[in-house]
Amino acid sequence: MSHRVLVPKRRPRRFYGHGIPGVELQKLSGKLIVVEGADGSGRSTQIARLVDWLEASGHATVQVGLKRSTLVSEELEKAQEGNILSHRTLSLFYATDFADQLENIILPALRAGFMVLADRYIYTLMARDLVRGMDENWLKNLYGIAPVPDAVFYLNVSPQELVQRNLAKNAALDYWESGMDIGLAGDMFDSFLIYQGKMLEQFKHLQTIYGFTMLDGNKSVDEINAELRSQIEQVLLGNNGGPSPRRNDSMEYDNKAADQ
Repeated sequence: MSHRVLVPKRRPRRFYGHGIPGVELQKLSGKLIVVEGADGSGRSTQIARLVDWLEASGHATVQVGLKRSTLVSEELEKAQEGNILSHRTLSLFYATDFADQLENIILPALRAGFMVLADRYIYTLMARDLVRGMDENWLKNLYGIAPVPDAVFYLNVSPQELVQRNLAKNAALDYWESGMDIGLAGDMFDSFLIYQGKMLEQFKHLQTIYGFTMLDGNKSVDEINAELRSQIEQVLLGNNGGPSPRRNDSMEYDNKAADQ
């Protein structure tokens, strides 16, 4: 089976905020593709298929995601098991996990021209914190180190469908994905539905700011994958400018970096 090789077109890259000092944005020739969505939305399946497709088409790939930092992932896992941290401390733990992967995996891979596929990015972290009452401007400043991806896709699946998928796969619901730490309901099933509904509300809110693409996650795996591949091809061809965050006083860019 032959595969069409697409040579990625370069486009100006920028950070969401203050960025990381010393990073030469014009040298980040790779592409950063993000797939967002709740557990059970099909993220991991789609990323695995995209990796196979991209590598068969001649593109080197790297994968990143939440709690994959060699610096703090084990400690973060242990802290969650005990549920002993405040919301702000847990938020900073996740931010450290992201920052370590950014410095040691994402940026080096982009410099080397790799396709970086992120199984969730800063948007999940922000949505989780917003549901838990964290200040939005504080979060935007915290994640101002994040490069703007070339494409972001959110797999939108209703809470009612998510609960069925998670129970079918794991025969149980996750404590954190059910929002049990914030006392939404005494029953985990009810808490899951409420929490995922709140997460969806926050993602819709973040979409108005960050401009990512919402996809119908209820479609078949093949239909979703075909849509993702079609849109990523446009990114590689340079026909898609990527997410278009709204410029306002609550979202500032590193303008010098943007002009490079």
